Amino acid sequence: MSDQASFLKGASDRYVAANAATLRWMLARPGLHGPFLDTKVSSLTLTDYTNRDGLRGPDYTYGWIQGRGLEALASHAAFFANQDAPLATALDNRGRRLYDALLALKRRDGHAYFCYDRALQPIVADASGSVRHQDAAPTIFTYSDAFVAKGLIAGAVRYAPQDLPLHLDYFMQVIAAIESGRFQMDERCPLSEEAAAAQPDDFGPRMILLGAAGLLHRLGLSEHTNYADRFIAHVLEHHFEPSSGLLRNVPGDDACNVGHALEFVGFAYDHTQEDGSSDLLARLETILIASFDRGFVGPGLALAVSMTTGAPLNPYCPWWSLPETIRAASLCHARTGSDEALRIWRDADEAFFQHYWRGAIAYQALTCDGPVDYVPATPDLDPGYHTGLSLLAAIGAANRTLTSLLPQAAG
Repeated sequence: MSDQASFLKGASDRYVAANAATLRWMLARPGLHGPFLDTKVSSLTLTDYTNRDGLRGPDYTYGWIQGRGLEALASHAAFFANQDAPLATALDNRGRRLYDALLALKRRDGHAYFCYDRALQPIVADASGSVRHQDAAPTIFTYSDAFVAKGLIAGAVRYAPQDLPLHLDYFMQVIAAIESGRFQMDERCPLSEEAAAAQPDDFGPRMILLGAAGLLHRLGLSEHTNYADRFIAHVLEHHFEPSSGLLRNVPGDDACNVGHALEFVGFAYDHTQEDGSSDLLARLETILIASFDRGFVGPGLALAVSMTTGAPLNPYCPWWSLPETIRAASLCHARTGSDEALRIWRDADEAFFQHYWRGAIAYQALTCDGPVDYVPATPDLDPGYHTGLSLLAAIGAANRTLTSLLPQAAG
């Protein structure tokens, strides 16, 4: 077996084992307030957060995380159905309960929210830690809407097909909100049309929703992915800098979130499937290489780098950008055979499993001095979303590439 084939086989096996370990760990934990996933654990100490930990503790449920978790449960249940039937059954049992719970919240409020209190009322906490009820803003959509809509679509296909039109309509409302300036990125302040209008033109919302296109293709819903080509074109027109190969977070600003750029590349490859012009594929590979080579600064990828100097803008290297790099590089290599993509895939794989992986979960952030207690988004650990779904895509890419290598080996 060649060195390349050995790496691909080892990576595929490692990713299957890692995902199964995360899912079994998650399923073994009691539900949060019944049906919700409880991943409220410190990645440093491996101890549960308690009510003394405030917004990190079990009094607070994050809609963002639960939407991601539902997509992960349904997607992994489909993957493991022919490999580990008991695991798939357990995932489906939890998935159905979570689907019903998120559907009830969405029906009650018309939206999903970033954070709920113990009574499952939407709340917002300011920088001082004070908590108040979140404002109702029917015309405003958020990342929580995006993640819950994706989760409900994945769940409905598997558990409640009759509900699918309802969730597709919800999803398309999120798309329309992005394109009409009614999508608010910051959910830790009151929601309003004024706040949405005042925020910077970050490519994050289009990048996150682009991630739904690959899911829709796999679920047999490709007719609902037309928006994805518009999103890719918009990001490349307004955020891509040809001279550096990087994506600016906001046109005119200096910051580049290399992890988000790599996530964009992976989602774009996932959407284009076997299509995509040679120019598009070349630009995606350019972003892949430039973002990784600029951002890979030590234990992992810097949270953000300067477009001007290339220097990291803070000391943190979050865990999630490495599995997203694995997705992007593996899909690029499977499509083009790029040696550079294979190099990046190997480097990201080694960094993640050597520095971050703890057997079933990952450290949330490292600096050059080691693990740190830094929570960039939600304190709950990943419910099989960044790591699980990224590695799931890479498993498929590795297996496709191995299949293509067989005739060469036989020859």
